[in-house]
Amino acid sequence: MRKLIVSMHISLDGFVAGPNGEMNWIRVDDELFTYSARLTDAADTALYGRKTYEMMENYWPTAGEQPDASTHDIQHSGWYNTVKKVVVSNSLKNTQLPNIQIVGNNLAEQIREIKREPGKNIQIFGSPSACHALMKYQLIDEYWLFINPVLLGSGIPLFRNINETEQLALLETAVLASGVLAAHYGRK
Repeated sequence: MRKLIVSMHISLDGFVAGPNGEMNWIRVDDELFTYSARLTDAADTALYGRKTYEMMENYWPTAGEQPDASTHDIQHSGWYNTVKKVVVSNSLKNTQLPNIQIVGNNLAEQIREIKREPGKNIQIFGSPSACHALMKYQLIDEYWLFINPVLLGSGIPLFRNINETEQLALLETAVLASGVLAAHYGRK
């Protein structure tokens, strides 16, 4: 069965965005991009909530073609343009774009079905609302948390809709030069 893996920047106090969705506190650099490329290399499906999908769709399809595109932009744009995209949404009903599956009703059943399909991992970048919905049904297999050395005090929390205790195992850690701690957790 394929794994559903969350990759998320998080503040030290557990928030993925500020109270108004701010993400200007997130530290990114080439080392982080290289480190996180392992996640995309192991995935052939991207799962997003509607808001994150719309942000991604407005940037990544052509990001690698821009004259000032970084190596990361070129690589991630290529990955984004080739993977299947699953969008968790009750409001997005139809898209003309190829390789998109919209999941709304019967979320747990549809995601379990996608996980049973042959292929590589299913990768979630961002999309806290989608993560919250998936947490309710214990559908997330692994968390790659990029813990930024900042305290926000309030905002959008990563962990919500936890119905019962889930035991996780620490699989890997790395301290990046930026001060970001990469922590990889999986289900026990």
